[in-house]
Amino acid sequence: MSNSTTSVVFFPATYSGGNNKADDDEERAVLEPEENGGGGKPSKKGGAPAVALAGRRLSSALRTRGVGSFMAGLVFLGLLVVMQRWIGLDESFVRGSNLGSISNRQRPLHHNISTPPLMSIPFSCGNDTAAAATCPATPLPQLSKPGGGGAPTVSCPDYFRYIHDDLRPWRGVGITREAVERGRKHAYFRLVVVSGRAYVETYRRSYQTRDVFTQWGVVQLMRRYAGRLPDLDIMFACDDPGQVRSADFSAAPAEAPPVFRYCKDKTTLDIVFPDWSFWGWPEVNIGPWPQMLEDVRRENERVRWPEREPFAFWKGNPGVARIRRGLMKCNPSNGQDWNARLFSQNWNHAIRNGFRDSSIPKQCLHRYKIYIEGEAWSVSEKYILACDSPVLFVTTPFQDMLSRALVAGEHYWPINRTHMCESIKLAVDWGNSHPAAAQLIGEQGSRFVREQMSMDYVYDYMLHLLTEYGKLLRYKPTVPEKAVEICTTSMACPAKARHRECMDESVERFVAGFDPCTLPPPFTDEEAMEIADKEEKVLRSVEKMEKENS
Repeated sequence: MSNSTTSVVFFPATYSGGNNKADDDEERAVLEPEENGGGGKPSKKGGAPAVALAGRRLSSALRTRGVGSFMAGLVFLGLLVVMQRWIGLDESFVRGSNLGSISNRQRPLHHNISTPPLMSIPFSCGNDTAAAATCPATPLPQLSKPGGGGAPTVSCPDYFRYIHDDLRPWRGVGITREAVERGRKHAYFRLVVVSGRAYVETYRRSYQTRDVFTQWGVVQLMRRYAGRLPDLDIMFACDDPGQVRSADFSAAPAEAPPVFRYCKDKTTLDIVFPDWSFWGWPEVNIGPWPQMLEDVRRENERVRWPEREPFAFWKGNPGVARIRRGLMKCNPSNGQDWNARLFSQNWNHAIRNGFRDSSIPKQCLHRYKIYIEGEAWSVSEKYILACDSPVLFVTTPFQDMLSRALVAGEHYWPINRTHMCESIKLAVDWGNSHPAAAQLIGEQGSRFVREQMSMDYVYDYMLHLLTEYGKLLRYKPTVPEKAVEICTTSMACPAKARHRECMDESVERFVAGFDPCTLPPPFTDEEAMEIADKEEKVLRSVEKMEKENS
């Protein structure tokens, strides 16, 4: 790193071993969920409307998101442009900027559960599991009609606006049965909702229980917002990278098959849906999202940020992607310390010892956490952000529900994927020199996932997405001949061990008498072009500053 007129505070290293030591050290061994591009499975080998209008300039930007939240991050990184060095940025200057003011901003409550009526939903399998596994003859009643005279609801977070963008290819034309059928080659299952009842036709089993807990999530949505889902016909893919290439349907986008999956990129038309782990990931001992948030919060209180080790931490499966193998080169070696402490996750060992060394709450032991893609996006993203440590986010083309909402400089620190080691070292040096500002970024990222990615909003995102999708269907869905009905009892009662525990912990126990948050309008072309242009400019500025410090 070049010399700077500003002194840098370096902390003594406590790292003392190679990658395998953490497997046997509970205080270091942290679960960074990896699943075939996000979860422990060995590898077998977008944006806003103006993306198209502006030549998809977002491909060189960090990622897209809402205008309001973007501007706050832009202020922080934009102001960095005038500094000679990242390390030279004055802590008080950052805290006095718009970035500092965001720390006190709170979203309004999603709803007040003491005001609207709530109907308790009994759930019990009893002694006769087989009998209890049948679905009720009558669907749950709807307590109130949408928009039916209650208190006005808050506006949904800006990332809900991407619902409009994901469905844009079929706007004005609609979705035909033929288009849906074309998605079968990509799908793992077909989900049909008819008259408030859900049915699934399975084409192939997913890795572990991605399909099961995705379906479970929809069933819980139907309990929470009983009677509010329209009739639906959905093809769902449970693998990672998007597969519906926009280039294949450039002449007639409406002919593209609408395929739901967990992520996409700028070249694909897949429809982004919340991933299965919000309701639990039993194979790696991850419980439902609300409980994991609470467990991590307690760990954050136990080990405060200034007391954490002053390095960037990552633990996961490097075998799923070349970029992860590149990241592992940033470990200390040959006298060079990049401020990174990186460990390989041994899943066989974790399973044998009952995951004692792989606890999500125990990941909050370092001042900085690294997020990096796998085969596509990684499910570890939300757990990393919840830790109150600044997330060093390796820039990625993949877009999931969460990443599209994040703002550089507000929720994370961007790491250049072409020279990760140098980028990580600079970020950690800067953060250790300006701990208050670095801690603020960590707290804001954590607050975002707690408040704006709470289960309230996850369910509302699902409801709005499926409602808008249902409006586009140009035919009346019918139950496939080979489909089976699914409901809470049919799925939970036969489940065993940790699978059953996750379902018991995530079951919705009330029918909501309140409305979801209000879906905001789509981005205008002007808004989207402004986001794309300014984010691209910020990324270029960051790259320039990194070169000056190389």
